[in-house]
Amino acid sequence: MHQPIRRHGSAFLLCLALSLGLTMAGAQERQVPEAAAEIKLSFAPIVKRVAPAVVNVHASRVVDRSPFFDDPFFRRFFGGRGLGEPTQRLQRSLGSGVLIDPAGIIVTNHHVIANASEIRVALSDRREFDCDVILMDERTDLAVLQVKGADEPFPYLAFGDSDGLEVGDLVLAIGDPFGVGQTVTSGIVSALARTKIGISDYQFFIQTDAAINPGNSGGALIDMSGRLVGINTAIFSSTGDSSGIGFAIPSNMVQVIVRSAEEGDHVRLPWIGVRFQAVTPGIADGLDLERPHGALVVEVSSGSPGARAGLATGDLITAIDDVAIEDPSSLNYRLATKGVGASARIGVMRDGKAYVATLELEAAPETVPRDELEIAGVSPLAGARVFNLSPAVAEELAYDGDPNGVIVHRVVTGSAAEIAGLARGDVVLEVNGVDIDTTRTLAEVCSQQLRFWHVAIERDGRIIRTQFRS
Repeated sequence: MHQPIRRHGSAFLLCLALSLGLTMAGAQERQVPEAAAEIKLSFAPIVKRVAPAVVNVHASRVVDRSPFFDDPFFRRFFGGRGLGEPTQRLQRSLGSGVLIDPAGIIVTNHHVIANASEIRVALSDRREFDCDVILMDERTDLAVLQVKGADEPFPYLAFGDSDGLEVGDLVLAIGDPFGVGQTVTSGIVSALARTKIGISDYQFFIQTDAAINPGNSGGALIDMSGRLVGINTAIFSSTGDSSGIGFAIPSNMVQVIVRSAEEGDHVRLPWIGVRFQAVTPGIADGLDLERPHGALVVEVSSGSPGARAGLATGDLITAIDDVAIEDPSSLNYRLATKGVGASARIGVMRDGKAYVATLELEAAPETVPRDELEIAGVSPLAGARVFNLSPAVAEELAYDGDPNGVIVHRVVTGSAAEIAGLARGDVVLEVNGVDIDTTRTLAEVCSQQLRFWHVAIERDGRIIRTQFRS
């Protein structure tokens, strides 16, 4: 059994210190604390108010069984299973979610419900409901759900301003780790604006030492006013268990995704037509900077908002609305949270001189029809769903190259394209010596009955050339 002081940890010590010298009220009804001195010995008033809005998310998905199970040789290693067995199995995962509207709107992580065929949520009072997906966004690792069949308002959490958090602020993490039931942990904000973590394309995380474990994904990070300031997303761990470093998506980014869900079925993020590069120590020396910071402009599309703002290759973006920019990820976050239709004042360094420009934030244009197709035939690309590239498609798929040609949007499970190693975001450049400019061109080339195929794709800025045999 844990000792009481270990169970409460640093939060207990802080609460105890705050309570010294204070007179305890007898049987007074407890209120949600409004100041640190009012916390006294318990977070219970906050938890009682906010916990009903945190739900458990059950996601079910059908996955194909490995074809090796049907091979007599491999069946010997799997206890004789194989022929006559079902070719698919049901896979279940658990996570958490947060009710943010009395109408039953829930926010969770994209990875919690990705590829789910059925989603069900359980409330803290044990009621359960099926859910529809309103919007999913892999780039931000967020998803918005709608409870089905509800005839009464739900408890919900109001958003707090995540930009108002400071390192050292007390926070609570509420979720359903390991599927054991709702759990509350306490801690502090241990860092802000964490980027370079490799979790999502729009990296700008709140770091906390409140214990976050498997199943907490999609749960709530709460401030001491009982407001939602983040969605718990990931932990830094070598074992899979909490090691005191957890990451949450700031509530200001979450609100962007919720607004997008209210307006349509996809996320609209600002597009300025500019590609950026992080400032390395070497670049900082070349620019005569005291330290590496900012986002360096490496390309500006003609006629784009960036071009109209006067940006040019070699410019260094140092601030957005007087908020310092440390790297391209923080710049993307600041622009995303301002939203499409807004304008921003950007601090720019050019040739050692500082100036301010006004940048209009627009949605990425769809310059050509997507013309989505699924490639058929016997080619190694069969089963790939492809789009014509445009700035809008490039922005949705987080592709930062030339927005022309054909890009893979999805690969059908078990298809020839998956076996060939094709992946979402690959740009098909050439097939059997034919330059691929549209999805129709690709479909025509792949309709041929050939034994040998020569394919060139672009992936992460590299060109990969591969030969296949049908």
